[in-house]
Amino acid sequence: MGKAGLAELQALDRESHLHPFTQHSDLHAQGTRVIVRGDGCWLWEATGRKLLDGLAGLWCVNVGYNRPEIIEAVHRQMGQLPYYCSFFNSTNEPAIRLAHRLSTLAPGRLRHAFFSGSGSEANETALKLIRGWNKLRGKPGKNKVLSRTFSYHGVTLATASLTGLPSVSSPFDLPLPGFLHAPGPHPYDAGTALSPEDYGKWCLEETARLIEREGADTIAALFVEPVQGAGGVIVPPPGYLRSLRALCRQNEILFVADEVITGFGRLGSTFGSTLWELDPDLMTLAKGITSGYLPLGATLVSDEIAGDLIGGGYLAHGFTYSGHPTCAAAALANLDILEKDKLVERVRDDIGPYFQTKLNEFRGHPAVGEVRGHGLIGALDLVPRGGKAALKPDLALGAKAAQLARDEGVIVRGIRNLIALSPPFIITKPEVDHLFDAVRASLAKLT
Repeated sequence: MGKAGLAELQALDRESHLHPFTQHSDLHAQGTRVIVRGDGCWLWEATGRKLLDGLAGLWCVNVGYNRPEIIEAVHRQMGQLPYYCSFFNSTNEPAIRLAHRLSTLAPGRLRHAFFSGSGSEANETALKLIRGWNKLRGKPGKNKVLSRTFSYHGVTLATASLTGLPSVSSPFDLPLPGFLHAPGPHPYDAGTALSPEDYGKWCLEETARLIEREGADTIAALFVEPVQGAGGVIVPPPGYLRSLRALCRQNEILFVADEVITGFGRLGSTFGSTLWELDPDLMTLAKGITSGYLPLGATLVSDEIAGDLIGGGYLAHGFTYSGHPTCAAAALANLDILEKDKLVERVRDDIGPYFQTKLNEFRGHPAVGEVRGHGLIGALDLVPRGGKAALKPDLALGAKAAQLARDEGVIVRGIRNLIALSPPFIITKPEVDHLFDAVRASLAKLT
C-alpha cells in the first residue's frame, strides 16, 4: 500500500472510527497502524513492516494466522448456510456439533452450551442464567456476585462491574450494586513479605470473611480466571484455586471458571479447570474457541443447572448470533487443528517449557521486578532505575516498553507497569528467541 493510500485510511479512521481501549488523542497524533496481512505468527502493516505477534492478536490466535483449514471451512459454510438463528425451535448442524464437541472436551458436569458472540456476552449469559436459576429455586435474594481484584470478565455493564480493574469500571461509575471483589492472589502488587502460598491463604481468609459479612445466602456465584490474564498474568499459588473452590462448595456458591483466555490449551491443558481439578458449575469461553478467526462465545452449564432451566419454562435470553453456523464451523475446524497437530500437547511438553525458560532468564534483570508465567503465557513486571520503590502511578512503563518492543519488530501488550506475552501455539523456538531478544533490547532502551 502506498503512502497516499495509507494516509487516506488513517484520515477516514480518524473521522469515523471509535477504537476500543484507546487514548484517541495519541492515536490521532501518530496515525492509526493499519494491519493488512497475517501468516503464521507474523503480521504486516500497510507500510510493509513485518511484526512477530507475541500476543496472538488479543490472546486468541492460537493456531496462527492464515490457516487454510479454517478458511475453507468458513467458505464452505458460507456457500451452504451463511446464517440462521437458534430461535423458533430451530438451529443448524455446526452449532449442534460444536455444542456436543464442547460437552466431550469440558470437565465434569458441563454438558450444555449456550452460544454468544464474545467473552463479555458469555459472562453476561452466565450471570443471567444464574439469576434465573436461583429464581426458579425460590432463592431470588441469592443474587450478589463475587469476583477478584485484577480480574477481567468483560465490558458490558454487568461484566465490567464483575471486572476487578478500576480502569475498566471507574470511568462509567461502576460497579453496579451487588458486585463484590475479593483480593486476587497478587503478592508482588500488594508489596507483602508473605510468600505466594501464604499470601494466597490470606486472600482465601479475606474471601471467607467477605462471604460471612455479606451472608452466603445472598451470594450466587464466584467468577474466577484460572490465570488472571488482562489483570497482569497472575498465576495462582499452589493449592489456592482448589481451596477457593472448596470455600464455594461450603457456602453453596456457584463456581464459574472464566476460561476466555486459558481455554483450549494456553496453559498446556485444554482447560485450566482440568489442570487444577476445579469442577466448575459453569465455564465461559471465547477467543481460542475459533482462534479469533470469527467472533464466538460459549457458556457451558452443568447438568443440574441446565436441567432446571430446561424444565423451568420459556428461556427468555439469547442473541441474534447465538449458534451462528459460520462461526461454529470455524470453531470446529479450529478444534480439529488443535487435535490433529497436537498443539495443546506441544504447549505442555515442548514450546511452553521453552518459552518459560526464556521468560525466566529475565529474573534479576535491572528493569524487571517480577517474572510470572505458565504454559505459553507470561508477564514481566517492570521497574524504573530506582527499583520498585521508585514506581509511580503515571509511569506507564508497560505501554512504553510495548512501544519500544514494536520498534524492535515484535508485539507485546503493555498493562500498567508490565508487559504481557502470549504467542500463537505454533511459534517456533527461533521465533521465541527473536521475541525475547527484542524484549531485551526494548528494556535496555527503557532503562
